Order: sequence, then structure tokens, then C-alpha cells
Amino acid sequence: MKILAIDRSTDTQSVALAIDGAVKGRVFAGMDSRSAEWPVKIRDFLSANGLSPRDLDQVLVGQGPGSFAGIRAALAFAQGIALGNPDGATKVVGLPSTYALTRDGARTAVVGDARRDRFWVVVYDGVECVRDFALVAKDELANAVPEHWAVVTPDGARIEPLLQGVFGHHYKGSLVPLAQRLAEVAVAHPEMPRPEPLPLYLQPAVRPPA
Repeated sequence: MKILAIDRSTDTQSVALAIDGAVKGRVFAGMDSRSAEWPVKIRDFLSANGLSPRDLDQVLVGQGPGSFAGIRAALAFAQGIALGNPDGATKVVGLPSTYALTRDGARTAVVGDARRDRFWVVVYDGVECVRDFALVAKDELANAVPEHWAVVTPDGARIEPLLQGVFGHHYKGSLVPLAQRLAEVAVAHPEMPRPEPLPLYLQPAVRPPA
């Protein structure tokens, strides 16, 4: 099984290959979610590992939440690879990018900024989702996370001080979802990736300043 994993839900662009269970990843530094360079970098990454798009059995895309432009572009790229391969040989699947912030044996709540004083929260026991995505107000945050769960966020630049104040020592910091961890989850739990993935976009529209 050869899986290409892509995550573009944040400004940290990343890619990974899982080849018969062995996973290797790469982070593309210096690109934001709208960069046009990343398809070429993925092509070069495949080539450096002796593969072409036609060799892939799956393309796994991080579905977010996060950058709508980045996630949609990654899905379109994955679908282009699948369409270019005959007889449905390459499947496009997805996992929420928050799975990349989980660890086996760890109880983790991932909290993100949904803007306008609202937050999205998803809760994991290892890689098992025990409380799916919910939008909560600021004064509901403390009750949205089970007691003693570790709290992390991909949105530390915007909400880290708030999370430190609400969760104290249970807040473990700002982490970046990487494709390598998504690929590891997919290899260990092949039933989890979702067919026909769509972006998870949980930020209400924000009116630009006048």
C-alpha cells in the first residue's frame, strides 16, 4: 500500500509517504496556504522516493479545520491525481487534521479559534474521537473539555493566552498538524480515513473592517 498524505490546513505545509507501513514526512517551509509552489514540491518528493502519482493507492488529505483555501486546493490536487489514474486505482480519502495532534494513549482535547468569541472543540482518547466537533462560546470552554484532559491548539498565535487562562497547566501548547502523523494514524487504523472527503470549515464568516 502506497499512501500520499497532505496537510495544508495551516501555513505549515506538509506531506508524507506511507509505503507498506513505513512513513516518512517532509515540511515545506516558507509557504502560506495560498502558495502555488507546493504541487511541484510534492512531485519532487514522490520522485525522490522512486514514485510517480500513478503508483499511489491512496491520497489522504487533512480536512481541517483551518485554511479553507489550503484544504480545498489539497483536495482538488488529490482528486486530479485520482482522475489521472485509470480504473479507480487511486482513492482519495480524508481525516480531520486534528488527528495529527493526537498521540496513542493520550487524552487530548483540540481547541481552535472559530472567531467572534466562538471556539471549536474536539476530544480524543488516543485516536478515538469521544466528543466530535462542537462550537462553543468563550464562557462554555471550560465545560467543553473533560476534566484532566490535555488541551492543545493549532491556533496558538490567536488564542494561546485565553487557553492558558481557562485550562491552566492542562494547556500543553500550540501544535502544528503534520501529514506524517495523519499517515501514521491511517496506517495503524486503515478503517478510519473517510471516502469523498470535504473540508471541515468551522469558522463563521468574519466581516472585514470598514
